[in-house]
Amino acid sequence: MGKSRVRYVCQSCGQDQSKWFGRCPACGEWNTAVEEFQPVAASRSRARPESSRPGATLTRLSEIAPDGLPRLSTGYPEVNRTLGGGLVPGSVTLLGGEPGIGKSTLLLQVLAHIAQHSGAALYISGEESLAQLKLRAERLGLDPSELYLLAETQAEAMLGQMLHLRPFVVAVDSIQSAYREDLSSAPGTVSQVRECAALLLRAAKEENIPLVLVGHVTKEGFLAGPRVLEHMVDTVLQFEGDRHGS
Repeated sequence: MGKSRVRYVCQSCGQDQSKWFGRCPACGEWNTAVEEFQPVAASRSRARPESSRPGATLTRLSEIAPDGLPRLSTGYPEVNRTLGGGLVPGSVTLLGGEPGIGKSTLLLQVLAHIAQHSGAALYISGEESLAQLKLRAERLGLDPSELYLLAETQAEAMLGQMLHLRPFVVAVDSIQSAYREDLSSAPGTVSQVRECAALLLRAAKEENIPLVLVGHVTKEGFLAGPRVLEHMVDTVLQFEGDRHGS
């Protein structure tokens, strides 16, 4: 087994350091530090400069075609309007909301429309079985042949299927359920959420695949997990509704 180091990570903002702290030096919150074990080898690999990767090239701004990123219609005018006209290839969207408010239902409908009119779409569920997704699709009257479902929580397996299929869009429901094998912490912890999101985000950018991440919210109504997650993505959408309405 490789060596690991102990880090103390703030659950509020993601700040980490080698010593325990009662009050986070970054965000000022009290009693948010959690102990996590991080592999030394993984830390070294992440510290490698990006320019050393094979295939890293420079591109002039003037060489990029202005119409090189056509937006992908979701099939729902209000969703398109919220996204500025649709999903941009390579964009990463974080969708948050309370449990049961309709995040998974809306995403399944959007991916079904894209699968029917554009091509392959991949829905990755870490919280529901394939049978549960099938029942929801039948209730909504959805049955496109190009909609692929995957029940998986390991981030590396998600990435492998994403690169194998190369779909028009990928949705991960939810990012808090994902975990990486090289991290010893449990799914949903600061380091797991941050590293799983970074792994999938990098692939989405390199392959020009729109990626939608579903995020849990806390009882205060804020997105759960490290605040750095909101800074990593391109768009943060909060799904809200009137719980007393019909």
